Amino acid sequence: MATLVPWEAIGRQFRAPQGAFGRVMGQAMALMNHRPYALAIDALEVRPDDHVLDLGCGPGAALRRLAAGRPGRVTGVDLSSAMLAQAQRRNRRAIAAGRMALLQQSFQRLSLPDHSVDRVLAVNVAYFWNDAASVLAELRRVLRGDGLLALYVTEAATMRRWKFAGPDTHRLFDAEQLSRTLEEGGFCLHRLERVRVMPGVTGLVAAGRPHTPQPQEASP
Repeated sequence: MATLVPWEAIGRQFRAPQGAFGRVMGQAMALMNHRPYALAIDALEVRPDDHVLDLGCGPGAALRRLAAGRPGRVTGVDLSSAMLAQAQRRNRRAIAAGRMALLQQSFQRLSLPDHSVDRVLAVNVAYFWNDAASVLAELRRVLRGDGLLALYVTEAATMRRWKFAGPDTHRLFDAEQLSRTLEEGGFCLHRLERVRVMPGVTGLVAAGRPHTPQPQEASP
């Protein structure tokens, strides 16, 4: 009798795919995320000279879509060396031209200078932010004052039907939870939309800017 792969193990592979199974998952993720990438990139409002960061870039399909729009520069960050290898193969020309860089590092300790990024894309990665406040604080550090974060998550009501998305591997979001997470993380939400991805699958697209500290009035 064939040994069944535990659902939790599959859920952990979505966080940081590795090995032969992870490589197969990377190819599947590139296909499954086609519409979420399109929706989130549309919300990102990329301008021609922008530096765009794809946080959790996975196999690099969104990076390729971003680079085709001819921004100033694109940076992809992921935890998985297997995903970065796929991203590199997908984006050889942009990397060779110096328009794209790939980094393997923690989302909470990015090697990017303060206020060096104009746009941040995060598709299907917020489930894995064990400390969302720290990740969002790091994004606020690297974003310029007028920068924009756009992210996509599949809605909790859909994901509860998927056995691999258990509480040990995934943090689920409804619209209220996503909005609260971003606002508590220092972002001013200006867009939150419920979207139909495919039959039986709904998602949430959110976009927000870093809160601008208000000047304090001088004491009398």
